[in-house]
Order: sequence, then structure tokens, then C-alpha cells
Amino acid sequence: MIHKTAIIDSSVILGDGVKIGPYSVIGPQVTIGDNTKIDSHVIIKGPTRIGKRCSFYPFSSIGDVPQDLKFKGEDTKLVIGDDNMIREYVTINRGTEEGRGLTVIGNHNFLMAYTHIAHDCTINNNVIMANGATLAGHIIIEDFAILGGLVAVHQFVTIGRNAFIGGCSAVSQDVPPFCLAAGNRVRLHGLNLTGLKRANFSSEAIRNLKKAYRILFRSSLTLKEGILQTQQTIKDSSEVDHLIEFLQKSKRGIHR
Repeated sequence: MIHKTAIIDSSVILGDGVKIGPYSVIGPQVTIGDNTKIDSHVIIKGPTRIGKRCSFYPFSSIGDVPQDLKFKGEDTKLVIGDDNMIREYVTINRGTEEGRGLTVIGNHNFLMAYTHIAHDCTINNNVIMANGATLAGHIIIEDFAILGGLVAVHQFVTIGRNAFIGGCSAVSQDVPPFCLAAGNRVRLHGLNLTGLKRANFSSEAIRNLKKAYRILFRSSLTLKEGILQTQQTIKDSSEVDHLIEFLQKSKRGIHR
């Protein structure tokens, strides 16, 4: 299960059924879960913990030091969950002491070739990042978000759940959940209706989100006024509640 040319530090902990291909290098303080596959020419450095059934393709670099001039070798970590697909030349860096010291990748994520996840990012679950999508530090990506090819995201941005970012977009502020956004800089172009239907959102949920979108982003109201009117107009919608909570918590500002 481990190719004879692979180099594996004696401290590495391997789960059952792990496969490691030719010329891969697994450094100290790395834990790899059951049935994870490491292809050829993969580099994994620790402290890094990887879950079960993940796949790492050639020339991916996982858990190396952050690209941050303030980093001075502090003991920071990378945690990767289960069932993630990490394609060729993907780079994922550990956290920094200035952040929370931790970069986190959740479960069931698909990171296509040449994507980059910088220090202190949190990628939740079922996220897709197309080829060349790039995250700066301290970014949060909520569940089921999709980033198109060559998307670039600024530090400290949050991208909401089930949002879709069109290819070659530049994201400098938060992108609300359930929305379709594109451009340089990004602007909203309605709800991510195709994504919502594919995710089996009910017709009622989509109707409520359409009403909320018109009030919040297509009226003459300020964002604060729009939130208040949305709360007064739409009741008992968990999706709208999540959208409003996201807007209220935003620290960087919202793309509209």
C-alpha cells in the first residue's frame, strides 16, 4: 500500500487502507485517516490531520508554512475532514499565530487543480473550488458554495452557503448566501436558482428568498432598513433567517 520510493517520517500515523504513491513525502506530525489515497509526488507537512477517504493528486502541497512574512515558525495546524478530493497542484497552508493558528477543511469538498487555500481559512462542507480559484488568509466559505475558475477572494471575506461565484471574479467583500455573483469587483446577479433547485430547496423557500432578495438588494432601502422590512414581511423561513443573520454579522461589508 506504500510505494518503496515514498518517504514517510517515523512519527506519521496511518489509518487502515491508506495508499501512498511513488515519491510522495510525508513529514513529521501528520495523521492520515482510513482509506485515504496519496498519489505520486504529493508533499504533506505537519502538524496536519487528514480524515478518511480523501484523495490527493500529484504535486499537491499540503500543510506547508503560511505565505505570511509575520510567520516565525509558530506551532500552527491544518485539519482536513473526510471525503475530500484534492486535485493536482493544490496548495493548502497551515494557520498563523496572528489568526487562530488553524486552517480547516471540512468534509466532501472538491478542490480542482491549482486552487490555493491560504492560512487561517475555514472551508465548510460540500464546497467546490474550480481550477485556479484562490483564497487569501482568514476566509470563511460556508456549505455548498461554488467558486468558478480563477476567482480571487480578499482576506477576511465570508462567502455564504449555496452561493455561486462566476469565473474570473474578484471578491473583496462578503457574498450573501444563496446568491449568484460575478465581476471585478463582484456584483450580485440574483439568486443562485439553479443551485438551489439542484439542492432540493422547496418552492416555498425559493419564493421567500426571492422576496427577501428584492427587498434587500433591489429596493432603494438601506441595508438596515431592508433587513427590518424583510423581518416584518417574511415569517417562518429558516433560509431567510440565515440570510439576515449573515448580513447582520458581516464585518467587511456586503457585495450588492
